[in-house]
Amino acid sequence: TISSNVKSIGDGVFRGCSGLTSVTIPDSVTYIGYGAFDGCSGLVSLTISNSVTSIGTYAFSGCAGLTSVTIPNSVMSIDPSAFRNCTGLTSVTIGNSVASIGDYAFAYCSELTDVYCYAEKVPSTDSKAFYGSDVEYATLHVPAVSIEDYKSTAPWSGFGKIVPLTEEE
Repeated sequence: TISSNVKSIGDGVFRGCSGLTSVTIPDSVTYIGYGAFDGCSGLVSLTISNSVTSIGTYAFSGCAGLTSVTIPNSVMSIDPSAFRNCTGLTSVTIGNSVASIGDYAFAYCSELTDVYCYAEKVPSTDSKAFYGSDVEYATLHVPAVSIEDYKSTAPWSGFGKIVPLTEEE
């Protein structure tokens, strides 16, 4: 449990805590630092509050127990390698305010099947953001108004299927 007085989660603070299984980032936190939860392989439950604006480099890298991640609408940037080697990750939801996604942010997430991106403006994304994640077999769900932009912009264009978000989504 992280106190509601905490404003940021510092660099490497929980690095390698393989026994850590659940984390809820409180509303007071705006930044998750470099490698904050890097290598927390037992982490299976992650809740990121709507106050976080940036997810640092290697913040959740190697969290193999995560199967889904929801990045809230408050997040504007996902730094390089933030979710690299999250080998159990099957589903990622990216909020509508994300403007940039760094290199290798979701690299080597080999089980990835669905990415839901709510940003109407295609985020500035490094070409290697999904490197080694076999996205040619995954489905990208995006706003209908932006579907052609995603289809013509790498690395998004590399997804096997690009479909419009449904009303339920």
